[in-house]
Parts: sequence; C-alpha cells; structure tokens
Amino acid sequence: MSDAEDDATRDARRAALGAAPWERFSEPPADYSRHLWQAETAVEPIQSRAADDEESGSHTAGGVSVADLIAKLGAPSTARSTHRRAESDVEPVEAESALPVELQKTQVIEDLAYSLDAVSELPDLDAADHPSGQGSVSDDDPDAQRRTSRRRRRPMLLAARSVAAVLAALTLAMTGGAWQWSTSKNARLNTINALDQDSSDIRDRNGQYGDEDFLIVGLDSRAGDNANMGAGNTDDADGARSDTVMLVNIPANRKRVVAVSFPRDLAITPMQCEAWNPETGKYGPLYDAKTKSWGPKMVYTETKLNSAFAFGGPKCLVKEIQKLSGLSINRFIAVDFAGFARMVDALGGVEVCSKTALHDYELGTVLDHGGRQVLDGSTALNYVRARQVTTETNGDYGRIKRQQLFLSSLLRSLISEDTLLDLNKLNNVVNMFISDTVVDNVQSKDLIQLGQSLQGMAAGHVTFVTVPTGVTDQNGDEPPRMADMRALFDAIINDDPLPEENDQNAKNLETSDDKSGQTKAPATKKAPAPTAAPEARHEQVTTTTPGDVTVRVSNATTQSGLAATATSQLKHDGFNVMTPDDYPSSVNTTTVLFSPGNEQAAATVASSFANAKVQRVSGYGQVVQVVLGPDFKSVATPQPSGSSISLQIERGSSSAPAKLPEDLTVTNAADTTCE
Repeated sequence: MSDAEDDATRDARRAALGAAPWERFSEPPADYSRHLWQAETAVEPIQSRAADDEESGSHTAGGVSVADLIAKLGAPSTARSTHRRAESDVEPVEAESALPVELQKTQVIEDLAYSLDAVSELPDLDAADHPSGQGSVSDDDPDAQRRTSRRRRRPMLLAARSVAAVLAALTLAMTGGAWQWSTSKNARLNTINALDQDSSDIRDRNGQYGDEDFLIVGLDSRAGDNANMGAGNTDDADGARSDTVMLVNIPANRKRVVAVSFPRDLAITPMQCEAWNPETGKYGPLYDAKTKSWGPKMVYTETKLNSAFAFGGPKCLVKEIQKLSGLSINRFIAVDFAGFARMVDALGGVEVCSKTALHDYELGTVLDHGGRQVLDGSTALNYVRARQVTTETNGDYGRIKRQQLFLSSLLRSLISEDTLLDLNKLNNVVNMFISDTVVDNVQSKDLIQLGQSLQGMAAGHVTFVTVPTGVTDQNGDEPPRMADMRALFDAIINDDPLPEENDQNAKNLETSDDKSGQTKAPATKKAPAPTAAPEARHEQVTTTTPGDVTVRVSNATTQSGLAATATSQLKHDGFNVMTPDDYPSSVNTTTVLFSPGNEQAAATVASSFANAKVQRVSGYGQVVQVVLGPDFKSVATPQPSGSSISLQIERGSSSAPAKLPEDLTVTNAADTTCE
C-alpha cells in the first residue's frame, strides 16, 4: 500500500464522527429496526413484587434472601437431584432458540458447573422483598442460622478481570445471581461481532479445550456522556479506541484465574482489518460526508495496539490479541468511560489504598491525600486512567498496576454482606451491566454456571500479569519481548504455576482485606518449583486419516519382536511407519508420545492401543512414538477419521515449564498492601 493510499484510508476512517456505539439512542437508527449496539428497553427500576411477577413469570411466592439462593445453588453435587423441577416446569426451548445464534455458543463444563434447570428458578431482584434492617439471629429462625453459617464460609466467586466495573458486574453474575436474568434480559444485551474462534493464530487448540477466555476492553470515547467525564470531547478525539485491554483466562479445571494486561501503546505490526463504524457498530466501507464518497472496505491499523480497535473495531482487536497470545478468545466484553463510572457508583464506590496523594499532569488532582479511601465513579475513572502521574516514571505500567490493585479490592468487596444482602445495589449493578456494556457470546446463564464452577477458589490463585515489553521507542511505542511473552502464554495454556500464585497467598477474599493496613503480602515473589508434573488434562480430540500419520514403535519390554509385530499391523491399517527399535528404558504401561500441535495424529494412534498413556512432550515434530509396555497385547483397528475421542493427556518430563522472565510484573488478588 502506498503512502497516499494509506492516508486516504485513514482519512476515510477518521471522518466517522458522532455518538459512540455503546451509547443508548432514544430512537432506533432509520436504516434498521434494532441497532446492533442498542438494548430494546430502558434500565428497569425496582417495582412491586406483584407487578414484576406478572411480567416476568416468576414462580417465587415471596421474598428470597441472597443467602438462601446461594445456599441452594452452591449445594453439593450429590444433592442436585433434590433441586430439580418437574419436567413440565423447565423453561421452554423456544425461549432459548429465540436468542441470536452467536449467543448460543457457550461451552459448559458439566462436571464442574452446578446445574441450573431453569432460569425461572432464579427469583428476580425486582420481585424480592427488601430487608428493612439486620437484626440478631434467632434460634427459632433456621433461615437466619443458615445465612449466618454461609457468611462464615462463603466461597470466592470470580469472573475474570477487566476494566473495573465490568469485572464487578461479571463477578456479581457469577455469585449464582439472586436475580432472574431471563431470556428477555439476555435480549437486552448490546451485541457486536467480535470473535474469531477459527483463527489460525490459536496455539494448541486441543490443549485449551474447556478454557474460558474473556477479552475485556475499556473504551476511550469522547462522544455523548463521555464528554462530561473530564476526558475532553469529540473535538479533542473522535471515534473510539481501546484504553484498557485485559485478557482473562479461566482454565478448564477452574482452579485459578489469570488476567493479562496489555499496554495501550504496545507496538504492533500494522495489519489489515475490515473497516468499522463506531457510530453504528457496523463493519464495511465508511462514508465520508466531506468528499461524498465511500472509503475502502479494508483498512490498515497504525503501530500502537489501541489503533486496532480505532480502525477495525472489536474484530480487529481480537485478531491482534489472539495473534500475540495464541489463546482462543471465546468471550468479549467492552465498556466506555461513562459506563465504568456509573457501575462503580451502582456498587456504592470501591476502596483503594495509596501511599501518597495522586496528582496527574493532565487530569489534575486525583487523590488529595494518601491512605485508604472509597472512590466514587468519576474519581475511580481518573484513578485507573491517570498515566502522567507526577510521582510515577514508568508510564502506562503505573496505571496498569493501579488498575490491578483496584480490581483486587473490588473482588474482595463484592462478596461482603454490604453487597450480597443489598438487593437494590445488586439490581442496579446488573441493570448497568446490561445497559453499559457491549458483548459477544455472553449470556447471563453462562456467567452463573461459570461462577458456580469457580466456587471455593482462593484469592491467592487469582493473578494479574502485565505482558513484558522493552524500551519505549522514539514513537512512544512499547515493543513486546516476544520470547518472554510466548513463555508467559505457554505457561497459561499449560496451566503452569505463575509467580506469587501459591498457597501462601491462598486466603479467601472475604477475609483477606485488612482495612487497618497491617496485612502484608507474602515475602515470596517467585513461584515455588513444582514438585510434580501437572495433572492430566481431559481433551476431546478428533481423529485423522492414518495415511497422514507417521508412527515409530519402540519396544520397552524383554519380549523380542513386539515392536516389529505392532509396526506391521499399523502399516496394514494405513499408517506411515518408521523402522521399529528398542526403547532405552523401561515403562510401566504402553505410552503414546507426541509434540504440541500433533494431537489429532496422536489420538488416531492411541485409538489402536487399549488403555495407552498419552503424553505431550517436546522434540517429536510430526512423528508419533509408541513405547510398548508390559501391558501390550495387540494393535486394534484405529477409529475412523473424524471420530471424536476423549483423551487424558499428560505432560512428559521432557516438556518442562517455560522459563518466565524474572522481571514479570505480577499482582496477586490476595495482596492488600497499600501502594
């Protein structure tokens, strides 16, 4: 592309002025009935129980406490059957099928998530009786006793990390939601096309089976209500950019949460994306009112990460983050400045602790004194946005650290009695989440089920990490250290331990927030060396054609001729075979060895060996090696190509965890120190 063409492309892109896509419009756009970014109804006020029951079809006969609901949803799996409704009461299938196709792609880990038989079993907050106050617990009140017991052992309920308020709404949804997020509320969510789960940039796709990966974005827009947030208006900056980008990984075993922050000025290679209109949320050529002409369908980004969203919208940003990380992003959530502030206010503010006052060259005084203090929405926005702080010399990294500490505090406060027992507050946060976010492949029931599977996780297993970068260049871009970044994301994909993620930090969020400031983070800053290989990962793998697989068979037994016999049978079944040999050491059981990326070939070979152990190791390339153990009897016919089989894949001893950089910036959610 020539310089002239590049300038034309950018001019066409920047000509798109007007309201930001996440704003609510009083009327639908004239060109189509329901705007992609627009909810159908206004935020719901709390109404009388009778009116709400009639509208929502709630089956609740009266007020239901949050503690009772969480007790019900958090019951042990052995008791699930006692909560099932009669078949006739299950929510009609038609209600689910009415949702957009892209919102029906949720992958539920059945053996981890608690069963929710019907959305109607969740009472609407609007319909619940509001407690007038908290009295003492009576011996004759079993509900109160159960509620008190629950407070002592309330599990941590986690939803990814984000721009603060989005994470708040996610976490509340994951508590098992004491509100009825019905199909009608799902329909009110603002949706946009963002995901590309077929991307060739996804690494070890089978190794990520069952993982949840949220891309959560804080948007920088100056249109509409955002012009009143102290960040300027559209005369200062038109369009929309990503101001905060966080990639949240929740592995299939639900034993931890890792949130990776990307600096907004991270250097990227300009790439081509489909043009995007922030006014409408539509992709395609943009109309330039000045020249009265249409721009190109495809445009190029600039060299900073935040330009990906500015030029190509959510799709382009997802494309770039998947390219950098190799993670399979399957959820997208975005919120703008005004939405962030409103959701923090809906929570009643969030507590932070700063060693000193906070002054910013651009924003002015953010905090006029140090110490612990509760921030309202507008102050919280400046706290997480400030990037020219007078006492900070590390640019965006100081801001990212503040964001991570803010979110840690937010998580700890969300499960307190003040939040969980305040139905007005819960209802306000949920409605703000609906009205002020833009999502792809996010439904309320998904978040509730995911939250149930995260119950019991300790704060020490929630880790915020920042991608490692080099020295800022003359353009203000921060070049990524690609080898170190690759090691970080390989560790995330493989569920390897991360710095500060250990049982010393494994304190429940409910008790880890010491407001006196006396609690200190553990002295250990590095993860202890693992004493054992990670547990086997359950993966669903599709077999391939034997003719596309190369196999070498080695004999680890004292019985001669076994490898030659097995090789002959595999060749008869259509495999490409190598010369058989003897294995240099003994094994306890027949083992199939393969390298990352060759899962389909390994699954095809493993289907020919009953009860074989399957290990992912390095150094085998496209070859699958079978080591015959004393349990080997015969070679079976492989499963037909295209068959989906279940494997327990271990990581072999030769596939050691990647070495992480020593200067990796990490914040643990159990850290309550004042910074």
